[in-house]
Amino acid sequence: MSLHFDSSLVARLAAAGPDETVHITLSVDAAAPEGSASEEGRTVVPQGPLADLLLKGLLSAGETLSFQQRRAGREAVATVTADGRLIVEGQAAPFASPSKAASAVTGTASNGWTLWRTADGRTLDALRQQLQQS
Repeated sequence: MSLHFDSSLVARLAAAGPDETVHITLSVDAAAPEGSASEEGRTVVPQGPLADLLLKGLLSAGETLSFQQRRAGREAVATVTADGRLIVEGQAAPFASPSKAASAVTGTASNGWTLWRTADGRTLDALRQQLQQS
């Protein structure tokens, strides 16, 4: 088995300060790049609300998303899987939708499309709008 890290992750690790914690989630099969074969020989195909963003390259398997609600003192980190789910740090199971993932963290109904952000600060909603315009 070998591990391959995206260059953006390597750059993020190199830029981290000595007091900063960088969270890395490794997942067998689920983190395989789109179209790659798993150990059983099957291809991972994105499903659900994030599928189109993954298929069009606006999101990538293994990409880290985050959100912060400063007033409520909440923050979370999630990793996008190749099959279109979100693995939220501290949660036992992956989530099929961004809103369900956000609600698990906030404890209330939440719009995950506007809460989750990519490393460059774009919301999932902004990515979805970009997809609709193309």
